[in-house]
Amino acid sequence: MPPRSYPTARQQRVGTELRRLRERAGMSGTDAAAFLGGERGKISHIESGRYGISAERIRRMATHYSATNKYLVEELAKMAEERFKGWWEDFRGILSQGFLDVAELEYHAKRISIIEMLRVPGIFQTQAYARELIQSGVSELPPSELNPRVDFRMRRREIFDRPTPTPFTALIHEAALRMRYCDASTMVEQLDFLHEVSTWPSVSVRVIPFDSQITGSVHSMLYAGAEIPELDTVQIDTAFDSGFLDAEAQLITYRALLNSIEPVTLDVDESRKIIRRIAQEM
Repeated sequence: MPPRSYPTARQQRVGTELRRLRERAGMSGTDAAAFLGGERGKISHIESGRYGISAERIRRMATHYSATNKYLVEELAKMAEERFKGWWEDFRGILSQGFLDVAELEYHAKRISIIEMLRVPGIFQTQAYARELIQSGVSELPPSELNPRVDFRMRRREIFDRPTPTPFTALIHEAALRMRYCDASTMVEQLDFLHEVSTWPSVSVRVIPFDSQITGSVHSMLYAGAEIPELDTVQIDTAFDSGFLDAEAQLITYRALLNSIEPVTLDVDESRKIIRRIAQEM
């Protein structure tokens, strides 16, 4: 089977974790390849996510690496065996891999927490608000690119339509609710929808008011909790790119960031009131 040309972030994560297990064992790629009866390049392809790997082989490699975290090994084995095709596959070849990776991350997350400083979270945006926001980029997008991006953003909400919706905590700065990316009527519609979202059973929307004291290092981010903490993922989104962070030190840093912000937010009821008040002021 030829290597995957574009492995997903989730496929890459399996490879990354296998590399970390190998490195903790103090074993070279050549040594690991010898165990598998292949060349060094085969290990490189596995660890980059370009080659698939069976659950049984993961368990064998983990034993060879003397890995002691059985929960991590079993989760990696499950991930390696996944054959599920999500709705985001409908957009393959239309949108870049980065878009698909975000949807896949949200789908598999056991819980999600976000900090949003300058805009309403993408997963809670109305069509009109999302269209204006996406269209206001550096270069104007043709409808053939704009429409799929808007449709894709709307479909990300499917995680709330499942029998057990994903627990979702959104910490949104007041600035994001007041920034005028579009006309007043579109903003009011967006804020009304965010107010409705805040009543969904699995969603907690909490506003960071202007008078809260926060550090200058706070920025927008998404923290996706996995079945075990070792497989948590942070997604950083900017106007021009997005990236995934999963090193242990990075996860510790972003957990601390979330813990530092939650105490300075308004509670759920007060957050609903301020969302309603800002909408009335538009």
